[in-house]
Amino acid sequence: MRVITGTARGKRLETLDGDAVRPTSDRVKEAIFSIIQFDIEGRRILDLFAGSGQLGIEALSRGAESATFIDAATESLDVVRRNLKSTGLEKQAVVFKSDYSSFLLNCKSNYDIAFLDPPYLAGKLTDALQKTASVMSDYGIIICEHPVTLDMPSEAGGFSIKKQYRYGKTMISLYNKQSEG
Repeated sequence: MRVITGTARGKRLETLDGDAVRPTSDRVKEAIFSIIQFDIEGRRILDLFAGSGQLGIEALSRGAESATFIDAATESLDVVRRNLKSTGLEKQAVVFKSDYSSFLLNCKSNYDIAFLDPPYLAGKLTDALQKTASVMSDYGIIICEHPVTLDMPSEAGGFSIKKQYRYGKTMISLYNKQSEG
């Protein structure tokens, strides 16, 4: 797994071994960043179920202002920190050990782009989507990665599905703020 483009282009990223994590495939990551390529520069990123941190790191490499990485697993956050250090992006990042719900309920920041990619079988995505909407800017984008078998709500917290993209057994659902009137 490598950073695709930007200031850290080509840098190899570490990931945890085993079934506990499921890194986003290179194909899906490339698709996500192709979709949002013009929305990244200068934005504040939330990588909610960070894992290796590859989505937030890719955004930082492409010009995002800052990224906040959240994960409940200490081992994952250790990997995120090592990946940030190896890419030279640690000064633009904040790393928190927390479950998603506690973080979002106590969050005082607003984000422009949020990546939500929880463990597929944990059943957390719909709740995380609803709670994430409350910490997003008015022009925010929430990107959910999930199995194609999971039906996502058409709206959550004032955000609605703009588009869905299918890549094999993986679906990307892109949400943004519903228009007024």
